[in-house]
Amino acid sequence: MTAAPTRAVLAALDAGGAEARFVGGCVRDAVAGRPVRDIDIATPAGPQRVVDLIEAAGLKAVPTGLAHGTITAVAAHQPFEITTLREDVETFGRHATVTFTDDWKADAARRDFTMNALSCTPEGAVFDYFGGLEDLRAGRVRFVGQAAQRIAEDYLRLLRFFRFHAHYGRDAPDPEGLAAAAAAAPELIRLSQERVRAELLRLLEAPDPVPTLDIMIAYRILAEELPEEGDTRPLARLLTLESGPADALLRLAALVDTDRQGADAIAERLRLSNAETARLELLTQPPLRVRPDMTGRELRVACYRLGKTAVADLLRLSAARSGGTDSLAAALVEAAAWPDLTFPVKGRDLIALGVDKGPPMGDLLSALEAWWIERDFRPDRAALLARAESLLPPGPSPSP
Repeated sequence: MTAAPTRAVLAALDAGGAEARFVGGCVRDAVAGRPVRDIDIATPAGPQRVVDLIEAAGLKAVPTGLAHGTITAVAAHQPFEITTLREDVETFGRHATVTFTDDWKADAARRDFTMNALSCTPEGAVFDYFGGLEDLRAGRVRFVGQAAQRIAEDYLRLLRFFRFHAHYGRDAPDPEGLAAAAAAAPELIRLSQERVRAELLRLLEAPDPVPTLDIMIAYRILAEELPEEGDTRPLARLLTLESGPADALLRLAALVDTDRQGADAIAERLRLSNAETARLELLTQPPLRVRPDMTGRELRVACYRLGKTAVADLLRLSAARSGGTDSLAAALVEAAAWPDLTFPVKGRDLIALGVDKGPPMGDLLSALEAWWIERDFRPDRAALLARAESLLPPGPSPSP
């Protein structure tokens, strides 16, 4: 918020006399001492005037949503969303009919939660119209206004309530918000699955999403979008076994109780990509059983067949589901050390030996690969080619 590109955008607005404040998530996270990501700015100035001021300062202005008062300023290749103050005339789901205003409180009243309704001047003065600072410090996610009404305006706010509670909340959820969310849960069917997917995966990325998921399960809210929900204890154990950033898809696999067919249903419902779908299928029903207590050779075969990254995921999932972690650390070390071997014989090598293309070549390659795997991947290319020659049928005898 104090970086040079940010200040360049603010200076462009100030040069034209347009008041500007930081709004939304950047203020919330700055107050909470969390990393600030996207920078959103609000101003009473109309959108065309904002465009003129940004361009007059030599910066790029992109009219990303002029009808709703939003433009994107670009400074040093960094985007800044600038929105004219608004108040709702009519709301219907994700979109609303708005009118521009110069009333900062009216604009803040459009926000979903009090902690998101904060605004801040470039000098650091925070404006809090609805008790957001107190709620943020108390770990309380509370709607601006009546919870039931705010959810009815956009049912995605129901899922956002739980996602924000997972990331920012402490103790039990706000009672009014929880009651309104539970009552409105059947309306989740109205939402696009892309929006549901984004909220669910972001919830799963919370440092510990389990308490929030337990509440959603108890109130039959999660089942509206994820009927494959299972016991959260495997997920809770998985959190203690993770390394690196939160992996929402791996956590999803630990949360659900399903097979490959169920994974496909989840993928279709949540609009997962082809790569995400294939990964979820593998995690829910792998073609090989992977477990921490498998032998070294079994583990190497699994790494060759599935890849060492997938094996590491499956080892953690197995330990999380069984609760047995005695052999996990050693198995993870061995999987990480796998050298990503590639079968060293290709079809062209067999053609050089006189093998015709087609099923015979495929059968011979499969037999060679199986022989190589049985010997723990030790035979080199020369040994494999010698083995191939030994498997070929004898040629015709030379003429006398």
